[in-house]
Amino acid sequence: MNSVRTKETDWRLFLRLAPYARRNVRLLLLSIVFLVPSAIASTIQPILIGKAVSLLKREPSAFDTPFGFLRDLSLSQGLNALALLLLTTIVFRLVFDASQGFLVQNVGQRITANIRNDLFDHVTSLAVRFFDRTPVGKLITRLTSDVEALGEVFSTGAIGVVGDLFTMLTIAVTMFLIQWQLALLLILMLIPVTSLIVYFQQQYRKANYRAREELSDLNSMLQENITGIGVVQLFRRERFNSQLFREVNHRYVKEVDRTIFFDSSVSATLEWISLVAIAGVLGVGGWLITGENLNFGVLSTFILFAQRLFDPLRQFAEKFTAIQAGFTAVERVSEILNEPIEIRDPANGLIPPSSQAGEIRFENVSFAYKADEFVLKNLDFTIRPGEQVALVGPTGAGKSSIIRLLSRLYEPTQGRILLDGVDIRDLPQAELRRRMAIILQDGFIFAGDVKSNITLGESYSFDQVRSAAERTNVDRLIEQLPQGYNTALRERGTNLSGGQKQLLAFARAAIRDPKILVLDEATASLDVGTEALIQDALERLLENRTAIIIAHRLSTIRHVDRILVLKRGQLIESGTHEQLLNLGGLYASLYHLQMLES
Repeated sequence: MNSVRTKETDWRLFLRLAPYARRNVRLLLLSIVFLVPSAIASTIQPILIGKAVSLLKREPSAFDTPFGFLRDLSLSQGLNALALLLLTTIVFRLVFDASQGFLVQNVGQRITANIRNDLFDHVTSLAVRFFDRTPVGKLITRLTSDVEALGEVFSTGAIGVVGDLFTMLTIAVTMFLIQWQLALLLILMLIPVTSLIVYFQQQYRKANYRAREELSDLNSMLQENITGIGVVQLFRRERFNSQLFREVNHRYVKEVDRTIFFDSSVSATLEWISLVAIAGVLGVGGWLITGENLNFGVLSTFILFAQRLFDPLRQFAEKFTAIQAGFTAVERVSEILNEPIEIRDPANGLIPPSSQAGEIRFENVSFAYKADEFVLKNLDFTIRPGEQVALVGPTGAGKSSIIRLLSRLYEPTQGRILLDGVDIRDLPQAELRRRMAIILQDGFIFAGDVKSNITLGESYSFDQVRSAAERTNVDRLIEQLPQGYNTALRERGTNLSGGQKQLLAFARAAIRDPKILVLDEATASLDVGTEALIQDALERLLENRTAIIIAHRLSTIRHVDRILVLKRGQLIESGTHEQLLNLGGLYASLYHLQMLES
């Protein structure tokens, strides 16, 4: 990862944000335009104060162009005129700085929202394989704090840096026009301090990347412990897990301390240099005044210029820190955005015609989650339209992997899968999943009401929802809930039992009226009474549909049309319940073993 990051220059990273900046180019340009009058006003203020000093000392330079009008005014009138001009520049700066600050923050928030939207869209389009190897906590960090830091590149960083550079350039040019010796002194002092700032910023960048990596680990551990709080408490792991959390938290604090050190080093360096610059101006200016080559008004102007010249540099350094943190975030977010979308819809976007018969065919399908570690090997079978087929085998035989391939959560490593004679890779994913419904062992419940957990965002009417619930005998459960179909369900359905969540999954499948139904241990979470209630619904649901049933309790699949027996990813037996018992193979052994246990 480090080698990849070193190849990414800051400019290349900034260009990654260019498309988002172009969406808000008008606001960006307007905020840059507002920088010009603010910088000019900031440059004029020291000159006005210097003129006031010259006027008090009655120095001839007080009446130089364009301040010749002061010659015709009394001392009090002249000072009042200069004070009025100074007040005008202050008002100008307040108005333009406030307007520019609002515009820049507005643009930053818009860009942050756009990046977050694109990142979320990309993450939800990635194959399940990606989530197998990526902790959820790390993804949450990328989608939240990293994106926020990335938005800072625009909201307080890039535009502010342009303003600071323009202000420094305006002050430098003005200084050379007034007195070149003192101007040269101040400009020469910028060179070493700039080199020092660049060094500190590079170190800050490295420390900030490590800090964000530790923050990802911290969030990942936090998410894992909250999700598994039941296991944590049941096995009394609170103290042990707290110690692990403290260790990660300590590493995070240590890396944050490093970023604070380098950030503070920049501020301390600039503070010291600005004081040296003022002292240098006083020393050289005093010597020039002694030689009558400089007056007190110009010296006062340059003392203020010395401060004003380093103020933008100080602000530049602070904003550069925000930019460096943003570039760190760009690197981390780009790692996600660069993750290839493994499973895509066909390029032509056409939906091949379907007979809606529901035939499934696996042709020499092999699959490996990791290279050369095949969990399925040369599977070759056909499930006829309307046929009910059960998948049986020991744990790890590859039963669930077949379902994941059929629904295109993963792509086959070798071979192909046909649905009604069409390769499922030639079907849009939405169309493929519209033709089938899968009921898993653990039905996931979203925060929301019962009705929305059945429709899952699709436009089904309430009558259709109620009809689906009645067909699957779920209506009895729903009517027992406090507000019926409008009952609010908490995240992951924590206010429902496992069996109740599973019943809602059956209603989800029924409302979509699929041609293919897949049951992956779908009744495992149901008690005996609830299972009996839903068996009647299942019989109706399976009518005239192709069905694939995975069940460890072999007594529940005796009446299916065919049973496919798997072992270590290979199909070793196929036939009806009676045929396989007579065969005396693996299925017969598993069945007799379960009968003995019961």
